[in-house]
Amino acid sequence: MTSPLLVAMPGNERLAMELAEAVGFELGGLETRQFPDGETYLRFVTTPKGRSVAIICTLAHPNEKILPLIFSAATARELGASKVGLISPYLAYMRQDRRFKPGEAVTSRQVAHLLSDAFDWLITVDPHLHRYGSLSEIYRIPTRVVHAAPLISQWVKSKVTNPLIIGPDSESEQWVAAVAKDAGAPFSVLEKVRRGDRDVEIKLKNLDAWTGRTPVLVDDIISTGRTMIEAVRLLKSHGWAPPVCIAVHGLFADNSDVFLAQLGAQVVTSNSVPHGTNDIGVGKMLAGALSEFSTISS
Repeated sequence: MTSPLLVAMPGNERLAMELAEAVGFELGGLETRQFPDGETYLRFVTTPKGRSVAIICTLAHPNEKILPLIFSAATARELGASKVGLISPYLAYMRQDRRFKPGEAVTSRQVAHLLSDAFDWLITVDPHLHRYGSLSEIYRIPTRVVHAAPLISQWVKSKVTNPLIIGPDSESEQWVAAVAKDAGAPFSVLEKVRRGDRDVEIKLKNLDAWTGRTPVLVDDIISTGRTMIEAVRLLKSHGWAPPVCIAVHGLFADNSDVFLAQLGAQVVTSNSVPHGTNDIGVGKMLAGALSEFSTISS
């Protein structure tokens, strides 16, 4: 029986190699480049004919990646792939989950429809579910979600002495509590008022009971980083030690990683989005989900 094929979109090669070795997939070759006018050239070096194909593509900066990704899925089918699945460690376009103003596009649903038409299944890491209870509310294909909280707890437990886990807002409390419990640490959450994409007001709750501990700020995503940046400033102004800032997905818009480092924070992310701050590996958990996905071999 021919083994399934794992194909990496550009920038995903390192994680693809780790997954292919862990689950026994053949690592396929994909040639991509841009024509002078900006259009995409794409060619499968390894034939997908008669094989189940998994394509790995993290969707940070999604607008430049989604169209080549759709082309790759469509081409795999045209060349005879039996099934085509998507491993997207970071799944973009989850923010706009309702129509806040008349006339707005609900892009989370539109991208879900697009990917559901292109792929047979989806594996991702901690999608930013806010008003959705699960991905199945918007995706029509089978999905698996890998949770990074246990990995964060392990990292904190092994790397931080006497930590205090701090979440970004009240909505994160259940997730932060789980991280703290597994790490054997107390936790608190910030009081946050967001007035815009880059306008965030932060208030610290009374943390006197944990004076002397190392603050560990934990969030699922660092994008503009306004919440983290303001929290670090507040902690410093109250005499706390330089904090550790941990995110599952490090997008770092507006050079937020640089600003956090300048404030003295240690920034740590998972490798769901390749970045110099990666120190938490999601490969084993993705490999587990991939191995358990029975549809990939049917």
